[in-house]
Amino acid sequence: MLTTGAVAAARAAQNAAPKNIVISSANGLIACARAMQMLNAGHDTLDAVVAGVNMVEEDPNDTSVGYGGLPNEEGVVELDASVMHGPTRRAGSVASIRNIKTPSKVAKLVMEQTDHIMLVGDGALRFARACGFKEEDLLTVKSRLAWLVWKRSLRDASGNNNWTDGLDAPVPKKTSGLRRLFPDADDETLAWAWQMAVRPPTGTINCLALNPKGEMSGVTTTSGLAWKIPGRVGDSPIIGAGLYVDQDVGAAGSTGRGEENIRVAGAHSIVENMRHGMSPTDAGLDVLKRIARNFDNDRERLRKFDIKFYALRKDGAYAGVSLWKGRFCVNDGGAQSRLEDCVTLLT
Repeated sequence: MLTTGAVAAARAAQNAAPKNIVISSANGLIACARAMQMLNAGHDTLDAVVAGVNMVEEDPNDTSVGYGGLPNEEGVVELDASVMHGPTRRAGSVASIRNIKTPSKVAKLVMEQTDHIMLVGDGALRFARACGFKEEDLLTVKSRLAWLVWKRSLRDASGNNNWTDGLDAPVPKKTSGLRRLFPDADDETLAWAWQMAVRPPTGTINCLALNPKGEMSGVTTTSGLAWKIPGRVGDSPIIGAGLYVDQDVGAAGSTGRGEENIRVAGAHSIVENMRHGMSPTDAGLDVLKRIARNFDNDRERLRKFDIKFYALRKDGAYAGVSLWKGRFCVNDGGAQSRLEDCVTLLT
């Protein structure tokens, strides 16, 4: 329980003069640098963070976001994104949208051009088309390879899968047997594809920004859980879970296992904790403790997933916290972004 004095000190800190600052998940080095470049040029905070994550959405080498994202179980890339604009207190999001590289831009248009907050599936795609977005195949050679390796790894109790009855091909161990199927792939790519198959990733990018006027915005965008059931939606497009911005207090976002974040309304809970005087670090750790409590604090069960939160208070104080060891990205005014260690709940 915070004392009256501690709450008063925290509120005084929140009223301190802010500066340009951008934070994001660890895959956001270029995103933070681009967003900071725009903030320094006087652009709006939401324009800055969306332009930042667009660089990751369009990067085929980031297989957790946008173009090149790992697909659903049918081999189709489905994307989710949300935005929140602190000064106007508005939000927009899209979920399960296909064939559009930059869902964060579509989410921003939902916020700006409609009185809705969320569009999903085919409705989101038709809206994007109406706004002039070009449809493209988002599956790259690399992400398609990972999906094919995952498909081949699926076996029943007898060791059979849809591609073989098990009589002519042994059950593969790591990358053995894959070389014959994928002769053009190098060893490093095959090893990566196998790792993706046996341990599906849950990558995302969240990016939050603050300017000297105290204006804040945020964006979260993702291709979601690899090999998911078509139509699965995680926390990223859900306002209050994957992203929340309150112009009076601060902003928060998340990456990692979305289902666990949805259960605790993580981003909203962190912002509310900061409203009541908690530091960004304590606010995030408190929500991680709620997640751990949902698993009876059983480390063996908790070890099967990870989740990270990013919190930025209106005075410029910030934090990255993670269930297990992790890092996050910070840019507080320079051309270069840097990685910092998250404060961890479990070790």
